[in-house]
Amino acid sequence: MLTAFADLSTPLVADACVRQEVPVRAAPPGVGPVVRGHRVAGRVLPVRHYGSVDVFLEAFGRAEPGDVLVIDNGGRLDEACVGDLAVLEAASAGVAGLVVWGLHRDTLELVEIGVPVFSYGSYPPGPLRLDDREPEALDSARFGPHVVGVDDVVFGDADGVLFVPAERVDEILATAAQIWQTEREQARRIRAGEPLRQQTAFNDYLARRAADPSYTFRRHLRRVGGAIEE
Repeated sequence: MLTAFADLSTPLVADACVRQEVPVRAAPPGVGPVVRGHRVAGRVLPVRHYGSVDVFLEAFGRAEPGDVLVIDNGGRLDEACVGDLAVLEAASAGVAGLVVWGLHRDTLELVEIGVPVFSYGSYPPGPLRLDDREPEALDSARFGPHVVGVDDVVFGDADGVLFVPAERVDEILATAAQIWQTEREQARRIRAGEPLRQQTAFNDYLARRAADPSYTFRRHLRRVGGAIEE
C-alpha cells in the first residue's frame, strides 16, 4: 500500500474521494508525522486506549504485516499514550506505523527507531488514569468525527491523515494518479509561461458565468479538463 501511495499525497487522495463521491474522512487538523518526511499507508489496526498499554499488546496479536495501528485516545492533550517501547513492540509485530488521536512521548527515541508515528505532538507525562474498557476496544477506533476499523485504509503524510474504505482504495489511488498527472502538466505549463488563467480558459468561464450564474468554476474545469478544486 505504501508503494502504491509513494508518488501521491493526501491532498490528491482527498480530491480523488471527492471525484469518486466517497466521503472525505480526514483526521482533525494538527495530526502529523513526528519525523518530517515520514509517510504511512496501510490497513487500519484499530485500538482504543484507556490508560494502560495492555490494549496495544493485545492489538499487536491481531496485526498483519503492513498494518497501521490507529489509536483512539479521544484527542486528549493531557497525556501521552505511546512511547518508545510501544513503538518498538509495534515494529516487532510487523506494524508499519502508528496514527494517534492524541499525543506521544520519547521523541528522540522515536526518531531513532524510525517507525512512522503521527500525532498531535509530544508531551512528557504518560497516563495517570485507568478507565473502563469498552467492548469495541479492538474492533474500531474513533478519530475526530469518524469511526474506523479493519475495513479501512489509512494514509498519512506532511499534510495530514485520511481514511478510505478498503473496497474503494484501488479506484481512489488510480483517480489520484490521474489528478497528479494533470496537475503536474499544469504546473509545467505555468513554469513555461502559460498562466493557469489561460490554461483554464478563465475569461471564457467569466463570460459563461455572466450569461448563466449557475455555471460554476468546478463545472467549467470538468469541461476543459482542469484538475484544481477536484
